[in-house]
Amino acid sequence: MPRQDPAASSGAPRPTSPTAVCVGESMAVLLPNRPGPLESVEHFRLAVGGAESNVAGALAALGVPSAWISRVGDDGFGRRLLAEVAARGVDVSAVTVDRYRPTGLYLKEVGGTTGSRHDLGPGRSRLHYHRRGSAAATLSPALLADPAAARLLTGARLLHLSGITAALSDDCLSLLRALLADRRPGRLVSFDLNWRPALWRDRDPAVLPPLLDAADVLLLGADEAEAAFGTGDPRALRRRFPSPATVVVKDAARLVTALDRDGTAVTEPALAVEVVEATGAGDAFAAGYLAGTVRGLDQRRRLRLGHLSAACALTAHGDHAELPPAPAVDALLAASTADWAATRVSADGIVSPVLPTTAGAAARPGAGTDPLPAPSPALGAP
Repeated sequence: MPRQDPAASSGAPRPTSPTAVCVGESMAVLLPNRPGPLESVEHFRLAVGGAESNVAGALAALGVPSAWISRVGDDGFGRRLLAEVAARGVDVSAVTVDRYRPTGLYLKEVGGTTGSRHDLGPGRSRLHYHRRGSAAATLSPALLADPAAARLLTGARLLHLSGITAALSDDCLSLLRALLADRRPGRLVSFDLNWRPALWRDRDPAVLPPLLDAADVLLLGADEAEAAFGTGDPRALRRRFPSPATVVVKDAARLVTALDRDGTAVTEPALAVEVVEATGAGDAFAAGYLAGTVRGLDQRRRLRLGHLSAACALTAHGDHAELPPAPAVDALLAASTADWAATRVSADGIVSPVLPTTAGAAARPGAGTDPLPAPSPALGAP
């Protein structure tokens, strides 16, 4: 199958030796221009989205060279997807373009106050997937023999996967099993549950626990775990999945707990955020936490970097947002418990006792040009 390299023609930077490789499907997204049932929407805005490519893009923004491996259709949606992911600095050289199968697509439906019996209601939304038979659904263990993918996987110090891939097809499930069985010294494997009930209606979710337990770092939403496994309690989940070095349990907007295999547990509260849009916050948290792991930060700072990354995503439209410059990030990661609790994040910037009151622009996501410190030569203990 042919490949495209949008980075070569667009001038977007592409890392030559990615530290992190993310594998999974991304899709075109149609977003409604108004709330209400789909039949009442006249216009949609085209965007792209996908958990693994979101994490790859956020890792790149955090200074961790990253690559995304997948398949897209030989269509406009696939070209748009490749171009946007590459523009975020992600290596897409191992993405295959499938001439016969389409790029996956999903539509977002947003509840409103139209009075229609089909209206979901204010504050509610629903995703409608059109991904059966997509190009990415044909991902399989044959990927490991592909020269471009093998090059990236061989050099990666972090491999990120998610439970979404397991739900796409038997071939995709086999690929995850093969990747998890291919243990290599110096390579950390992270796995985000990313529970999507709609994808499991015709498939058996009993395949998930062995996959999750084979990872080094396991990321779980408490609500997702409750739905998938009957409990969202961090310690119960730690017992359920004894093999990962670290199990990270996210309790929505309240707090996150990281539990190591030796019984050590670190809990860190979320930042206070004026939410603009919730899309992409979970992927942003994963990227922040994993970037902290790659950089060798201690457990508390890893959790804080995850929270900060998620907070910035929550204050932006779309699936991703930039962090403030490195000095502001470092100050927040080192803040006292009281100063962390007093920090507020909004679309206008970050207000915190550890940041200068006159440095509004400096504390604003995306302001400044200083990158975060480079990854450490060796991965810290997960």
